[in-house]
Amino acid sequence: MTEQRSHDRTGHSETTVGYAYSDDSAPPVIGDDATIRSGTVIYDDVTIGDDFTTGHGALVREETTIGDDVIVGTNAVIDGQTTIGSHVSMQTNVYVPTNTTIGDRVFVGPAATFTNDPYPIRQSSDLEGPTLEDDVSIGANATLLPGVTVGAGAFVAAGAVVTDDVPPETLAVGAPAEIRPLPESLTGGNEL
Repeated sequence: MTEQRSHDRTGHSETTVGYAYSDDSAPPVIGDDATIRSGTVIYDDVTIGDDFTTGHGALVREETTIGDDVIVGTNAVIDGQTTIGSHVSMQTNVYVPTNTTIGDRVFVGPAATFTNDPYPIRQSSDLEGPTLEDDVSIGANATLLPGVTVGAGAFVAAGAVVTDDVPPETLAVGAPAEIRPLPESLTGGNEL
């Protein structure tokens, strides 16, 4: 259970792959052809597939499973106990809380924020992040509230605040988000 660190030419730590958060944690398992940029921290008990890429300063917490060909952008945070499919792109400053599920071919735009606590520090409750099914697109600065499901092929517009489930193949727009028909130009799966 040793941390692996890389250093830049000045000796400053650039990455931490295998942050031991407990005495019995196990080193992360990362597939082939990973690009892990400076400032990134990957905790123990993480499993990541092939062709994984991070921006600078990304964080992947414990008990997270990530598929193949996934991008975790600069300063993006995955707060652990999360499942992420394959061919997923999470852009700069995305926040993914504990107990979130993300399917395959999902795009999450810059500064999108997901939440998992329905009553922040007011009441004790189970934490439940959102579920994003396959081929979902989330626009920049969108916010998804705890426990919502975004159905397969749905599109959440930039700045939307999603308070209820989004049916498959629909468009969620506004604050709070309203459901509209998906424009023809947005139909079909994501090309990730």
